[in-house]
Amino acid sequence: MPYKLSATLSAHSSDVRAVASPTETIVLSASRDSTAISWGRPSPTSPFTPSSILRAGSKYVNAVSYLSPSPEAPQGRLANKGGNVVYALSGHTSFVYSLSVLPNGEIVSGGEDRSVRVWRNGKCVQTIVHPAISVWAVSTMPNGDIVSGSSADKTIKYWVQHKMLRTYEGHKDAVRGLTLIPDIGFASCSNDSEIKVWTMEGDVVYELSGHTSFVYSLSVLPNGEIVSGGEDRSVRVWRDGECVQTIVHPAISVWAVSTMPNGDIVSGCSDGVVRVFTESEDRWASTEELKAFEDQVASQALPAQQVGDVKKSDLPGPDALLQPGKKPDEVKMIKNGDVVEAHQWDSAASSWQKIGEVVDAVGSGRKQLYNGKEYDYVFDVDVQEGSPPLKLPFNVSENPYAAAQRFLEQNELPPNYIDEVVKFIEKNTEGVSLGVSNDYVDPYTGASRYQASASSAAPAPSSDYMDPFTGANRYSGTPAPTPAQPSAPKIIPYANFVSFKQANVQAMQNKLYQFNEALGNEISTSSLAMDREELVVIEEAFTYLSQVTSSTSRNAPAQLGSSHVDIIVQILDRWPSSQRFPVMDLSRLVVAYCADACVPPGRREQFFACLFKASDWTEIQSGQEAMSKAQQANILLLFRTIANCFQEGTPVAEGQWVAQVFEVLSHMPYALLIQNQRVAFATILFNFSCAYLKMSVAEEVLNQHLGLVVQLLRSNKDDAEVTYRTLVALGNVLYSGIIRGTSFYSARSAELRKVMSALPTFTDDRIKNVIREIKLLL
Repeated sequence: MPYKLSATLSAHSSDVRAVASPTETIVLSASRDSTAISWGRPSPTSPFTPSSILRAGSKYVNAVSYLSPSPEAPQGRLANKGGNVVYALSGHTSFVYSLSVLPNGEIVSGGEDRSVRVWRNGKCVQTIVHPAISVWAVSTMPNGDIVSGSSADKTIKYWVQHKMLRTYEGHKDAVRGLTLIPDIGFASCSNDSEIKVWTMEGDVVYELSGHTSFVYSLSVLPNGEIVSGGEDRSVRVWRDGECVQTIVHPAISVWAVSTMPNGDIVSGCSDGVVRVFTESEDRWASTEELKAFEDQVASQALPAQQVGDVKKSDLPGPDALLQPGKKPDEVKMIKNGDVVEAHQWDSAASSWQKIGEVVDAVGSGRKQLYNGKEYDYVFDVDVQEGSPPLKLPFNVSENPYAAAQRFLEQNELPPNYIDEVVKFIEKNTEGVSLGVSNDYVDPYTGASRYQASASSAAPAPSSDYMDPFTGANRYSGTPAPTPAQPSAPKIIPYANFVSFKQANVQAMQNKLYQFNEALGNEISTSSLAMDREELVVIEEAFTYLSQVTSSTSRNAPAQLGSSHVDIIVQILDRWPSSQRFPVMDLSRLVVAYCADACVPPGRREQFFACLFKASDWTEIQSGQEAMSKAQQANILLLFRTIANCFQEGTPVAEGQWVAQVFEVLSHMPYALLIQNQRVAFATILFNFSCAYLKMSVAEEVLNQHLGLVVQLLRSNKDDAEVTYRTLVALGNVLYSGIIRGTSFYSARSAELRKVMSALPTFTDDRIKNVIREIKLLL
């Protein structure tokens, strides 16, 4: 059944910026009206009513989260009974944009002051200094790790304690929301209108495209479907990478979404209303309430800019709605008398839904497009001689100071430039009435909202910038004092292995069987296909991996053995290069989950010799200019398999397999490696260093490892993640050598100092910190 309105919660007097729905009977909401409300109902069929209202003072409430029940608070906490403040968590020096709660009850917060903070019993126990200007989103993993998203560099960071292990790049604009996706990783949403689903290793599983403006919030339904809300007035439900339903709201923005354990969806909007939607027919609102909601949506006015330039005389009449839509969310405009109406195809209900009337639909000159959004102007700004100009997008309805602030933050320029940027805007828009219209301004970006009708421009802003979110003055011609930053946390030694365990096992299995069937169907290759015995063994391997990677599996799977790896080796030996990658991927998971049983130390030399041969490693040494697609995939999976072999309890001192692997890797054609291969290679060195922290290794192997570290640091010029992992690997080995009293590196200390001095300059604070620690160790 499609989702339909279930309940309307009206008590806030301004935008609802955050919602949480931990149970079927509790909804929490936070608003720009300076309140947070806990809504309750005695049963799932009763109406929601405010059970407590927290008045936080005169400032807007940006975020809300829920603390699970405890002996002191049997119903959990937003605020306790009567609304009394239990803890006031003071430490952030500017706006707090996001909250999340760890499984142990600790609170994680992210704010404009570039910090992620962890709070326990009302006290800040950990501060993570973020490399970007603002932290707009934080999410927590079941194991206590933290993921954060930022505005300035458009990236996502993965933190283990206070150490940043990984950076995820891909969004083209500020990251606004994050949510955990069980069995896969996490999802992120951005001002670039895109949603991305990532594995923890950094691979993008899905890119969900459908929103037509900023996407502000994400949540996950119990069945794994993703829910999103954004600037295009909609909540969208996504299944297997496709949008299966769009719920248009009678508001300008859907700021926040949350999901209930029963599968219902909660939204918070710019009209100050919290709404609950359900696909359970017995929880749908009454027919009258549903009709009233649909009428509210249909009565909204849409500006022509939001739906594209329209020429009224070219539009069809209402008869056009007799034809079904060609795709979900298709928008069709019709002329109904003198009114232009916008209708959207609701694939769940198989009908057209009126989403508003288009105003000013005669069509004016097209705006300029920048990063997927339209602006009245996109200026080129020369900041530094010899460097390419920076793009400054601007709409005439914006406060010039808000546009200048956004420009400075996105390009990481000093805030004291703001007056110069404003003067530049005003000079280049002479003759145009500037200022803030009655449109509401996004406190994050300064971007304007659409209203039903145009309004006259407000007076020009004063020389003092007024923050649109709080009304507080930020800049007055001189830079604000920089808050004192906490001292850099110690990084070395770092002993947490990085594994490549995420996978879509079913997709891997399907691809392997598809290739096997193709080989068997051709006379020339039929002898290469798996026989019945091999199919049985491979099926056992996939069954095992499906169980150990599934959070819902309750049966302890039978352990795999060396016979399974023997079959994998046989298949790799005979299959064509272009069809080996699902078998290589299978190897990666097998060694990740049961390396000791499948590849005991005495067999590892043979196993890795097979993997290097299957990846065409020797062939790549012959001086070719680039890898084929097959080689790229196989080399990447080779590196990830090796990295997975170095994990907790790895017998690195047994046999010659480590020395064999390092010897072959020393002939690395680094110039041919692509970015994710380089990261995986650096992870091999890092994971080995973690193993060395816990057990002794032959000096020959240590020197091989050190040689690879030096080679990688010299070869890598611009990839911060590769340099960081390699430096931590070096730091771990140096630290462990000092602790053990060994001096294997002393003969190469001069070389290491020279390598450290020749490193490229990175702006990443974590790289600067680890370099500082390594120099102390040297």
